[in-house]
Amino acid sequence: MLRFLAGRLFQSVFILLGVTIITFGLLFLIPADPVRMIAGRSATPQTVESIRRQLGLDQPIPVQYVRYLANLARGDMGRSYVQKAPVNELIASRLPATLQLMGAAILIQLMIGLPAGIFASTRRNRPSDKAIMVFSFVGISAPQFVVGLLLIYVFAFKFELFPLGGYGGIGHVILPALTLGITVSGWYSRMSRSSMIEVLRQDYIRTARAKGVNEWRVVLVHALRNAILPIIAMIGIDIGLYAQGIVVVEAVFGWPGIGQLAWLAIQRVDIPIIMGVTLVAAVGIVVGNLCADIATSFIDPRVRHS
Repeated sequence: MLRFLAGRLFQSVFILLGVTIITFGLLFLIPADPVRMIAGRSATPQTVESIRRQLGLDQPIPVQYVRYLANLARGDMGRSYVQKAPVNELIASRLPATLQLMGAAILIQLMIGLPAGIFASTRRNRPSDKAIMVFSFVGISAPQFVVGLLLIYVFAFKFELFPLGGYGGIGHVILPALTLGITVSGWYSRMSRSSMIEVLRQDYIRTARAKGVNEWRVVLVHALRNAILPIIAMIGIDIGLYAQGIVVVEAVFGWPGIGQLAWLAIQRVDIPIIMGVTLVAAVGIVVGNLCADIATSFIDPRVRHS
């Protein structure tokens, strides 16, 4: 297990380094000039050059990147060009909201998608199976802002069961998490159905049935243990995706996560914040996949040797 973890951690370091290189390079290829955004349209060329020197943007890109890595090694993500505040503090202030939404959304999508996929696999090609797959496809295809606005209209405006938006108690998180759960659970239902169908064809499943084991025990105990491995991998990916925030959902519900912070930074070409949020998202994906690999290795020890 220690060798397995060491190998995964070694790979993670190179992945994060690659993310910083690609993101840093792409940000300097965009046509917008962050200095012009800061200085304003009426700024003189002298003012623009002065700001450029103060921010260190007059240096060659490789020099800027090395300086960024050196600061990052000390835990410093830089300062926002627009808000004049450390990026660490800005992200830290928004991260709890994103983590709360992430946890609730993953729980809801598992509660919807996993049972639906398992049930559909036991009713393969029957009307109930087809109905679940149709609803899964509709959920995947539905735009998040449409689902969010519909939930707001029905449950917040019409019946006044939940707040219209904002951030606070449990009531505030239910509708945005349900929006994400509905639009993402379709992937879980389709994946769990496919995985269960494949496992239910295996010889050991036929043996269990031949011994007279109860059908639902065969499904939930014998088959689910192996069929759930791809689902665990999907959860690991979702942790990283939610770490950067779901911009559309946050905008619809006024949710103050780091996705909303990133959207504002993109509009203003605030490079330090964009880099910081991207790095946090990359760390989330790496950590999520690492946790998924560890959980998978305990469920199926063969993974450690693959």
